[in-house]
Amino acid sequence: METVLLTVDDFVDNSENYTQAVHLLNDGQVVAFPTETVYGLGAVATDEQAVKKIFAAKGRPSDNPLIVHIGTIEEVNRYVVDIPEIAKKCMAAFWPGPLTLVMHVKPNVLAESVTPGMQTVGLRMPDHPVALKLLQTLKKPLAAPSANRSGKPSPTKASHVFEDLQGIIPCILDGGMTGIGVESTVLDVTLAQPVILRPGGVTKEMLEEVIGPVLEPNFEQQKIEATPKAPGMKYTHYAPNAPVYLIEQDLQIMQQAVQTLQQQQHKVAVLAPENFAAVNADYYFSFGHEYELEQMSANLYDALRACDKTDATIILATTTERKGVGTAIMNRLEKAAGGNWYQY
Repeated sequence: METVLLTVDDFVDNSENYTQAVHLLNDGQVVAFPTETVYGLGAVATDEQAVKKIFAAKGRPSDNPLIVHIGTIEEVNRYVVDIPEIAKKCMAAFWPGPLTLVMHVKPNVLAESVTPGMQTVGLRMPDHPVALKLLQTLKKPLAAPSANRSGKPSPTKASHVFEDLQGIIPCILDGGMTGIGVESTVLDVTLAQPVILRPGGVTKEMLEEVIGPVLEPNFEQQKIEATPKAPGMKYTHYAPNAPVYLIEQDLQIMQQAVQTLQQQQHKVAVLAPENFAAVNADYYFSFGHEYELEQMSANLYDALRACDKTDATIILATTTERKGVGTAIMNRLEKAAGGNWYQY
């Protein structure tokens, strides 16, 4: 299969490219497209055979639920029942945006594979001109996980999608690099107290300003969840080829770790803020300024993917503070590392 790359930007008439993408989707195919978080791999969420192509393309476990993307808030009533007042407040405050709301699914509307064996579905309205234009032109919901091979770092550029899915999917809409760089926050509003199932660009602090107290399980507590309501709760995600180890954001500790590992014949890649550039690692990839969490978030997956283009045998990634989007960054780093810390 030939994978066509269609560039869409604000400076030219893109109607023909959108028409081509919509035609493919209506024909039961999958299309990759940018959102404000990462690139998604979309199929019409009411078409069971189309949705199954997402799982096949990604090599994704079939019990891993999919988030459904919509182009207008008015569409929510078509796919869920008993919309809580808290959900309405969240939609008013954060949609379009990087917030997925888990609600009770309306029976027999969405494809079964979207909500495998569950009574809930995650819905979101993305805040990206290409995603919204695609959805509003299509006038149908899109089930869309990240557009990468399952288990690999999520794509923040069209080139990342092409690396993973060339020859597997028919079309990629190239809208440039995504902004936030980590997947949407997933909030379960079916419980007495809302629970963050996956941290993201809409932080606990932002949510609590709008709806009051919100629970946020830590990495270990999330692993206990038996039946995941959200993507990324059950399986290892975001991992490059070489093993990742978390390490404190301390220059002296990092330098000692690099020297020790190199003495053990390792090729060491370091993922760290720009002030770690002097560390004598084999490969160094910057997250940006140490205090700029939004910059770190945007660069995280690109840095993890860059490691795969080296012969590094081990990756050391510095941690960050767990506040604001730092919570989402640490969530992704812990998943990339499988919870493993460098022992010194």
